[in-house]
Amino acid sequence: MTGSIQVNPQEMLPLTPAVFHILLALADGEKHGYSIMKSVEAISGGQVKMGPGTLYGSIKRMLEAGLIEESEERPNSDLDDERRRYYRLTSFGQAVLAAEVERLAHLVSLARSKPLLGGTA
Repeated sequence: MTGSIQVNPQEMLPLTPAVFHILLALADGEKHGYSIMKSVEAISGGQVKMGPGTLYGSIKRMLEAGLIEESEERPNSDLDDERRRYYRLTSFGQAVLAAEVERLAHLVSLARSKPLLGGTA
């Protein structure tokens, strides 16, 4: 996303699993790369283990799309490695994440209504 071009969050959907998990990991606050990887693993119950190539490739694309931004705020240098880059959701990233959650919720509701899963057709 560049300059003043406005993109509808719906136009970004569906998100890749990597992008969805990264946005979800950042939904509760800014994190550095390793912390994002550990959060993704935790929120997925260990089912998703993101390697550095996937993480940083996704971060690069997400920065370009305006979903996330690099944070200027830094923890105390005694408590943190100065080489770390911290990332946070943008308001656009929050809107895209919300739209994806709604899309997925609709799909889950639809799937639960199917006879295969014990619902009524």
